Amino acid sequence: MISYNATSHEPVVNVSADGNDLQGVVVEGTTYVSAKDIAEALGRTVSWDHATRTVTVESRLDKVLENGYIRVGTTGDYKPFSFWNAETEAYEGHDIDAAYMLAESLGVEVQFVRTTWPNLMQDLLDDKYDIAMGGITRRMGRQITAQFSSPYILFGKSPLVREADKDRFTSLETIDQAGVTIGVNPGGTNEIFVRANIENADIVVHEFNAEIPGMVADGTFDVMFTDSIEAIVYARADERLHDAFSENPLTREQFGYLMHRGDPIFTNTVNFWMEEMELKGGLDQLWDKWID
Repeated sequence: MISYNATSHEPVVNVSADGNDLQGVVVEGTTYVSAKDIAEALGRTVSWDHATRTVTVESRLDKVLENGYIRVGTTGDYKPFSFWNAETEAYEGHDIDAAYMLAESLGVEVQFVRTTWPNLMQDLLDDKYDIAMGGITRRMGRQITAQFSSPYILFGKSPLVREADKDRFTSLETIDQAGVTIGVNPGGTNEIFVRANIENADIVVHEFNAEIPGMVADGTFDVMFTDSIEAIVYARADERLHDAFSENPLTREQFGYLMHRGDPIFTNTVNFWMEEMELKGGLDQLWDKWID
């Protein structure tokens, strides 16, 4: 959608396209904006048909295929979906494998772009990547600004605690007590949940999500609220940890892949790929490898 900041008597007006500032010209009360400028603001390309005198703003899919690569934004701090392996100096995880599968299906390469949870949306709007993948919760606020794919995993918020405290923390009420310290990463749904549901316990923001489980295990924090799948994975990897409520999480949510809005061709292609993955067992293979 393009919104105009103009009155009919202004010869040059400010125009916003997907969060990018452009300039248009008002001629006899009608605002004109360069199709090329609009296409570039949307991360797309424009073509001109001389025969029909028609301008076409092409899909981001066309640009991906022409470039020979797809740019995938990921945080690299969220097991088992996206995490940075310092030893191999590469991203790994459920959605990293999915990104490679998507690229292979399109016949292109993958270029991973590091982002953070606080900057996830703005980096997308700044056209730093074509799609974001890595355990991203489908939320209406994000959908209004961008575009989600179909969901691929159902989950809910669940506390990760020490194994020694599993009989101590048996409900949200027993966790929300003075003297209990909760570690949370900034900018994501974990912090949103904690801020909305915790009144008495101490909340400490820690920048790196992947470090918080270890800080629960060593006693720096008492609790980490995270997605039930992540809680299960960390508890299996460290016998000091316990995934409380993972079988009956506190919320019901879904993951999806985040894309630019206003491009149904690209979105439909990603959703088609996901449907094919489900039909042919690709999603089951990823689940068995990274979660089950």
